[in-house]
Amino acid sequence: MAAPIKPETIVPGISASQGIAYGQIFVFIQSDVEVPNYQVDADKRVGEIGRFEKALLATRQQITKIKNEVEKNLGAEEAMIFDAHLLVLEDQALIGETIREFEKTGRNIETCFNQISSRYIQAFAEIDDEYLRERAGDIRDVAQRVLQNLLGQAENSLSRLADKRIVVATDISPSDSASIDRGQALALVTDSGSRTSHAVIVARSMKVPAVVGVRDLTTRVKNGDWAIVDGYDGIVILNPSEATLFRYGKIQEQKKSFESRLLQANDQPAVTLDGVKVSLLANIERVDELAMVKDYKAQGIGLYRTEYLFLNSARIPSEQEQFIAYSTVVKALAPLPVIIRTLDLGGDKPMVGHPNLFPKEDNPFMGFRAIRFCLVHTDIFKDQLRAILLASAYGKVQLMYPMISGAEELAKANAVLAECKAELKARGQAFDEELEVGAMIEIPSAAVTVDLLAQQCAFFSIGTNDLIQYLLAIDRVNDRIAHLYEPTHPAVIRTLKQIVAEAHRHKVPVSVCGEMAGDPIFAPLLLGLGIDGLSMSPAWLPSVKYLVRAMTMVDAKALAAKALTMASPKEIYAMCDAFYRERVKLE
Repeated sequence: MAAPIKPETIVPGISASQGIAYGQIFVFIQSDVEVPNYQVDADKRVGEIGRFEKALLATRQQITKIKNEVEKNLGAEEAMIFDAHLLVLEDQALIGETIREFEKTGRNIETCFNQISSRYIQAFAEIDDEYLRERAGDIRDVAQRVLQNLLGQAENSLSRLADKRIVVATDISPSDSASIDRGQALALVTDSGSRTSHAVIVARSMKVPAVVGVRDLTTRVKNGDWAIVDGYDGIVILNPSEATLFRYGKIQEQKKSFESRLLQANDQPAVTLDGVKVSLLANIERVDELAMVKDYKAQGIGLYRTEYLFLNSARIPSEQEQFIAYSTVVKALAPLPVIIRTLDLGGDKPMVGHPNLFPKEDNPFMGFRAIRFCLVHTDIFKDQLRAILLASAYGKVQLMYPMISGAEELAKANAVLAECKAELKARGQAFDEELEVGAMIEIPSAAVTVDLLAQQCAFFSIGTNDLIQYLLAIDRVNDRIAHLYEPTHPAVIRTLKQIVAEAHRHKVPVSVCGEMAGDPIFAPLLLGLGIDGLSMSPAWLPSVKYLVRAMTMVDAKALAAKALTMASPKEIYAMCDAFYRERVKLE
C-alpha cells in the first residue's frame, strides 16, 4: 500500500498487552445515559420500585448472557470478570440506599440510583491502589446498564465492528470489551485506563496488543486513519511511513522469536549460569489466579493479598468464608509455600458501604490502614488470623503483617495471634504449631529497625512500591511528580542493601514483592544486593526466569556493588538496562 500522505506521528501511552498491530482505526464513542429528574406521584411509588426490580433483573440476564459468551469464546477464567458485575447487582448496600433515597425524596428511581451509584463510583475512583481504582469501572458499567434498562434504551456495544480495526476509545467498559469480535479487533487503545483494567485483561486473553493512557487520542484521529499499535513499548504511530512499516515487520519477527525463548525457559529451573538457585514466586489477589501460578511454574505464593476478599463483598467475610478461600489456595499449591498477608484495608483501600470503619482521610497512604486498622478492630483481625491458622493445617502457610512500623507494633500483632492460637486449641481445631510469621518492610522506620524486628520474625518481604515513595517523599499517583519516583535512586539501593545485611546478620531471609521484583531490568540488581527471593505477578515469571538463566550471580553482585558507588539514578538505570540487554540479546 502507498505511503500515507499525512505526516507520521508517534503518540506515547502505557504498554498494557504485548504485540504489534497495523491497520485502520475505528473510533468508539460511548456516551453516558442522560438521566431525567422528576417527582413521582404518591400512588405510583410502589410501581416505581417494581420498575427498579425489573431493571435489575434485566441487567442480570444481560450480564449472565455476556459471561456465558465470554466463557465459550475465551474461557472460564476470563468470564470471571463478570462475577464482579453480578456482585454489584447483589450489593444490598447499593440497592438499599437507592430505595431509601427514593422513599425519602420521592424523586424518580433513575435519579436516586444514579446519585447513589455515582457516590460508590467516586469512592473507588479516589482509591490510590491502581487495581481497586479500576473497579470503579465495574460499578459504572453495571450502573449504565441498569439506567439503560430503566429508560428503555438500547445498550451500547462494540459488536457492530464490521471489519478488522484498531479500536480507539476514551475507555472501554468490561461489557463492551467482551462484546468485541476477537476476529475483528486488531488492537485496543484508550485515552484513559491502566494495565489492570478489564479491557486490558480481555485484550491479553484475546492476544491482541493494547496501549492505554494515550491522552486525547480520540480527538486526534478519525475512522479509517492508519496506525501501528506497539504493545511492547506502549506507543501508537499514526500514519506510519513505508520505512516504519518495514522496521516494525522486522521487530515483530524478533519479538515472536524472543517470546518463544521465554516460554522455553519457563519450563526450566531458575538457576544462574554459575549454579545459584533463585526463588521466584507469584503475587495473587484472588483464588481464580491459581491457574496462572501453575502455568508459569511459580515456586509458591510470595504474596496473597487478602483485602480483595473484603473489597469484592458488600459485607465483611466471616471466618469460615475466609478459611475456604485461603485453604483452597493452600491445598492447590501444597507442598509449595503460600505467604498470606493480613488485611491491608483502610485509607486508600476502604470497604465501600462501611463509612464508619473508614472515614475519609487527607493523607490515606500514611493514615489509618493495614496493621493500624487491624489492631483497633481486633474482632475483624482475629477472624482473619483464625482463618489463616486453620488453613495452615493443609499445607505450608506463612503469615505476614503489612505496614509494620516498629517492634512494639509487631509485638501487639503477635499477641493477638497468640490469643487466636489459644482459642483454636480450646475448640480442638488443628493448625500448624510452627507457622512462620513475617513482616513487610515498606516504612522507613521498619527499614532502620530490622535488627529489632528480626527478633520476632522468621522472614521479611520488602514492599518496594511504598518503601520507595516513603523514602523519596513521592506520591507515585501524582502526575506532576511521578517522574521523580525512581527505583534506582541511591537512597533506595542503599536502604535495600542495609535491610538485607541486617536481616542476614540475624539469619532472616529477605524477599521483594513490589513491582521491582517483576521487572527483569531490576531483578539482577536486587539479587546482587543479596535478596533471597522475588515475588511478582505470574505473567512476569518467564521474563525474569529467562534473565536469571542468562546471567551469573557473580556478575549480578558486581552490578550491585557498582550501583552502590553511583550518584545518578538515571545512570544506574542505564547500567541495569545494559546488563539486561547484553544477556537477553534483544538487539
